Parts: sequence; C-alpha cells; structure tokens
Amino acid sequence: MSDQAAAIAASSAVKPSGVRWKIFLLMLFLISINYIDRASLSVAMPLISKEFDIDPATQGLLLSSFFWTYAFMQVPGGMLADRFKPRIVIASATIFWGAFQAIAAVATSWWMLLLTRLGLGASEAPIYPAGGKLNAIWMTQTERGRGATLLDGGAPLGAALGSIVIAWLIAAFDSWRAAFIIAGVGTMLCGLWAWYYIRNEPRQHPSVNEAEARYIEQAHALEDAASPGAHGGNWMAYFRFRSTWCMCLGWMFFNTTFYGLLTWMPTYLYKIHNFDIKTLGGASFIIFFAGFVGELVGGWIGDTWRARGGAPNLVFRTLFGIAAILTTISIFSVAYVTEPIAVVTLLSSTLFFLRWCGMYWAIPSALAGREKSGFLGGCMNLGGNIAGIMTPLIVGFIVQATGSYFLALMYFAAAGIALLICSSLIDYSRKLPV
Repeated sequence: MSDQAAAIAASSAVKPSGVRWKIFLLMLFLISINYIDRASLSVAMPLISKEFDIDPATQGLLLSSFFWTYAFMQVPGGMLADRFKPRIVIASATIFWGAFQAIAAVATSWWMLLLTRLGLGASEAPIYPAGGKLNAIWMTQTERGRGATLLDGGAPLGAALGSIVIAWLIAAFDSWRAAFIIAGVGTMLCGLWAWYYIRNEPRQHPSVNEAEARYIEQAHALEDAASPGAHGGNWMAYFRFRSTWCMCLGWMFFNTTFYGLLTWMPTYLYKIHNFDIKTLGGASFIIFFAGFVGELVGGWIGDTWRARGGAPNLVFRTLFGIAAILTTISIFSVAYVTEPIAVVTLLSSTLFFLRWCGMYWAIPSALAGREKSGFLGGCMNLGGNIAGIMTPLIVGFIVQATGSYFLALMYFAAAGIALLICSSLIDYSRKLPV
C-alpha cells in the first residue's frame, strides 16, 4: 500500500477491500474478448472468401469496415458514459457486440457480413471511453496508471490469444459459423456478468467495505483540493488547450505503430522472413504477449513512482519518453536485421515498450476530472482509430509502390518520434479550467 493509502486508511482498523482491482481485472477480460471478436473475421477470411467467392479488394473492404463505425462512435460513446454512467454502457456494449458477432454466422453474402461488422464496430466503441470513466471513478491518482494499463492491456492480450481461440473453435467444430455463434453467445454472457459485478460508485457495490469506500473518497477529495479546475464549461472548450490536442495526437501516433503491426506484421514475417503458418502463429503470440507484459510493467512503474511522491509531469513525461525512444529504436532496427530470432526479439521489444503508453488512459481524468473523462476519452480514442483506418491503407500503398517494407518500418519509427513530442507537450499536473 502507498504512503497515501496508509494515511487515508489509518483511521480504520479494517483493511480496505480490493473490489476496484477485481473490477479492472474484469475490464481486462472484456477488452481481451473485444479484440478476440474483432479478429475473428481475419482468422476466418480464407474460408469466408472461398465460400462467398470474394476478391482481395472486397476482403480489404470487409476487414476495414469495422473501424468506420468504431471510430465514428468514440465521442458519442464517451458522452453516453458521462451521462448514463459506465455500468450500463459497458454491459450494453458487450451484449450488443456479442449479438452482432453471433448474427454474422447466418450471413449469406459478403454485404450482410459487412453490415454485421458495422454493427460490431459501433457496439464495441463505448467500451474504452466508459473504461476510462470507470478508472476516474474507482481509482486514486496513484492507482490510475495500473488501472489504465489493466484496461488497455486487453488489446495486446486479445491480439495474442485471438487467432488461437478463433482458429481452435473453427477447427473443433469444422465451421466458421459455429465459431462465430459460440464467440458471440459467450460475449453476451460476459455482458451480463459485467452488469452483475460493475457499479458506478464504490458505495453502490455490495462487496466494498467502509475502509475501501473511505480510502477512495478521501483520495478524490485530496485530488480535487489540489487541482479543482472549473465546472460546467462547453464540451468543445477543452480544445482550446494544447494538452487536449497532444493527447489525441499522441494516441493516434501510438496506434499508428500498434495497428500497423497488428494488421501487417504477419504478412511481413511471412513474405520477408519466410515464416510458415505454424511459426507465424507462435511468433505473433510471443510478440503481442510481450506487449501485454510491458503494459503491466509500465503501469506498475508509473503508480509506484507516483505513490513515492513523483510529480505527474516528471513521471509521465519520463516514462512516455523512454517508451517512445526505445520503441523507435527497436522498430527502426527491424529494418536492418535478417535473423528471424532477432526480428522477433526486436518486434517484442517494440511492443513491450510501446504498450507502456497504455497509461494514456489515465490522461482524460487528469485533464477533465471525473465528470467529463468519458468525453475526453472518446476524443482520444477517435484519434487512435483514425490511425486504425489510415495506417493499413498507407502501409499497403507504401509496399505496393516500393515493393519493400523498409519505408513502412521507417513510417512506424517516425510515428514513435511524433509520440515522444506529443507526450512531452502534455501538462499532466492540472485539470483544464473549462
């Protein structure tokens, strides 16, 4: 327990319960399911393209369609979390995206699949902004780094497990349709679990004892007294400040590299380094699991430093700076090595340090406080998913135009430098006065 926690809990002889950590372990699980479901079409595409006789251009259209509605619904999803609170938004989003995942199993044409992907994207969109809102409500200042990385850690963990889980379901039932139904129904059950366990406020949760509730409330009171900010301002007033723009752009550059690796890395390893399918699956798991471990390590370092008195600007600028620099060096080096083990090691290093920036999900509450953290989280993730839409297209154009992945890797390295600049220009120490 941190010094702050000890001081706040000193008046109680009962140890604070740990419900907030269980909630964020549940969020880690839900985000992992999120990424498994969104990856299902990629895994099943060889079977689907054969069944529906669709060409590569149409396959690309199907694979990108998820991001159209996912990006568009980020800000509305955050506003819903602010207005209706995170519990109902998280549970509803999970149930609805599970439904669209299952409905895809009865598609009889590619355009019906496209419609289910649009529904999947719209339904999944609120989960991150609502999770950021939950982080602001349930976690203290010295815990939000770990809360953010547990929330965001589902991305690399789901990416690592997604291909394995969906491929196993397809093989076990000899049907991509059965796999989609099982995944969808399972996700809907997880949505009911989220509704059962998550609460909007600590005192609403039946398992939170008085010591934990008081610990969170007093930590929030100290936080508000130190940086009260203003209230009731216009939503768009946040965009008068450099920190808001740098947060959104920084997350966009972060996702430029992450989504670039998520979408193009398997093809790169297959074509350039001659990985077979079996080796490719194992390498992908190692690389993305390294990202998951890095996410947890970064959050732990950040919170430990904060708990020992580290100033927000010093902690976040230092950790994001280290992450961006080492990410850039690692991805830059990939272009110059040919040994397969070295390539996998450098890509693992890239993901390990890049995912330290999962702590970006602590920034909306730092800038906006608890009331409007959902809105700012949605704005931030809109920037991230603009990268999700554009990066696969840009990399594809580079590879087609040059016949090489070298400039694509340099593009990722440039994104790492831009991430460094944006992260260094954010003021993490005060709420924006709007």
